[in-house]
Amino acid sequence: MGQQSKIDRLPEAMRTQLNDYLRDPAITQKEATARMNMLLEEIGHPEKLDKSTVNRYSLKMEKIGERLRHSREIAKMWIGKLGAEPQGEVGKLLNEMVRNLAFEAAVNVADSGEVIEPKMLKDLALAVQRLEKAAKDNTETERKIRDESKKEAAQAVEKEAKRQGASAATIDKLREAIMSEIS
Repeated sequence: MGQQSKIDRLPEAMRTQLNDYLRDPAITQKEATARMNMLLEEIGHPEKLDKSTVNRYSLKMEKIGERLRHSREIAKMWIGKLGAEPQGEVGKLLNEMVRNLAFEAAVNVADSGEVIEPKMLKDLALAVQRLEKAAKDNTETERKIRDESKKEAAQAVEKEAKRQGASAATIDKLREAIMSEIS
């Protein structure tokens, strides 16, 4: 297994603090490094950070942030384009995008030669399982809505046909045609 970076070995609260420092435009990386080392010394953490470690981490976080912003822009564009479409179509698109992102993440980890952590693999499998369940639930909901719409249409036609004096046989044929043809 690969060795964790100094930043990965920090307590979660310390990483959060470092992220806050790095997002603050008034704080330089050098300052962030110095502040972090003071905090680490206060809590008795055995390691210190150097500027190059903080710089590598900052670049990595910026790259991840850029990819996330790019993904959001693409999603916004497609949702804007499909805004007038049925909600199910947007859901299908988002499910497919997340599937692709999960696949890309897995391929990137495999290509990098890093050891895939069991927790990451478990989380990825769980995310895909949830996506598949959501897709199945969406399909089932769409089917139920279609079936309900067919019933409502058949009832409306039946009511109007009766009002106009259609025979029971004609009404039955109309109901059958609606239930089998509308999808």
